[in-house]
Amino acid sequence: MELRKISVWAQKNKLKYNENKSKEILMSRRKRKKKEVEIYLNYKILEQVNKKKYLGIIFDSKLLFREHINYMEGECVKRILAPSRSAKVTWGLGHEALKTIYTGGILPLMLYGVPVRKNVLNRSCYKAKINRIQRHTNFRIARAYRTVSNEALCVINGITPINIKIDEIGRVYEITQGIGTQYDRHETGKLDSSGDTHQNNRRGRRKLTSYSSLYRR
Repeated sequence: MELRKISVWAQKNKLKYNENKSKEILMSRRKRKKKEVEIYLNYKILEQVNKKKYLGIIFDSKLLFREHINYMEGECVKRILAPSRSAKVTWGLGHEALKTIYTGGILPLMLYGVPVRKNVLNRSCYKAKINRIQRHTNFRIARAYRTVSNEALCVINGITPINIKIDEIGRVYEITQGIGTQYDRHETGKLDSSGDTHQNNRRGRRKLTSYSSLYRR
């Protein structure tokens, strides 16, 4: 397979693709042997890889985002352990300082690209990793015992549980993009008994408006 059209377009617009930095990845969730696909760019075969980092998100061949979540977990642990030397039980960084580090340095890393990988985050193994990251931060902020539950620590610190935050960002993204939630898509696309979809569409728009006003508050 040759990317002739892309090469011609690049030449017309005075651009040049670097075939040494370009990679190819075959995305499929089917359980089958690895398939080699030869794609040519500038008369050279592109290297086929199983994962690729693009705009800060690591995509894998099965779109499971396992590599990205493991990478995100490692980076968050580094940022959690970094201020540990300056945040002890009786001295060091206070509650507000640690909370600022969490909201400004750790939480954005955990929530980056959530609309892309929201469906995958429903898996129990991924939920456990994300909850573990928030829990480590919570008991350092509250300076509590490790036996305290994460839900209690979120209440003490005034922090939204991470699973609720992920669901909120995903729903806000769907609403702002005009996609709506799964319930909205089902309601707006369903025909009533008379076969008229106009009334259903108006109901869907009213729901979308109500959701938007709710999140703006």
